[in-house]
Amino acid sequence: MALYEHVFIARQDVSATQVENITAEFSKIIEDNDGKVAKSEYWGLKGLAYRIKKNRKGHYVMLHLDAPHAAVAEMERQVRLNEDILRYMTVRVEELEEGQSVVLRSKAEKDHRRGPRPDNRGPRPDRGDRNDRKAS
Repeated sequence: MALYEHVFIARQDVSATQVENITAEFSKIIEDNDGKVAKSEYWGLKGLAYRIKKNRKGHYVMLHLDAPHAAVAEMERQVRLNEDILRYMTVRVEELEEGQSVVLRSKAEKDHRRGPRPDNRGPRPDRGDRNDRKAS
C-alpha cells in the first residue's frame, strides 16, 4: 500500500466537534477500503490567505494514510461532495513523518517563547502608570 498525507480545510462556521465527525467519516472510508489512518492532527481554526467561498478562516486537519489508491480516490470523491470542505490536497509520500507535524511544532515553540501571559492587573510595565502621564 502507498503512503499519503491528506490535508483539508473545513468552513469556519462548523464547530470543532463537527470537524471531528467529518474526520471520523473520512477515516471510516479509508478503513472500509482496506487502508488505515496512521495519524490525524487537528491544526485549529486559522486564517486563509484569501477568501474561499466567502470564508476568511477555516479548520485545518491533516491525515496520514497508509491505503491503496482506490481508498484514497473514494475518500476524495466524498470530500468533493461534502459542502463543509473548502479545499483539500492529497500528496503521496515516501514515508510518514513521526511525531508532531511542523505546524504543531512551530505553534508549540511560539507558545513556549511567548512565556506565561500577564494577568492584566496593575499598570503595564511598558506604558507606566496612568497617574504618571501628563494631561493633554
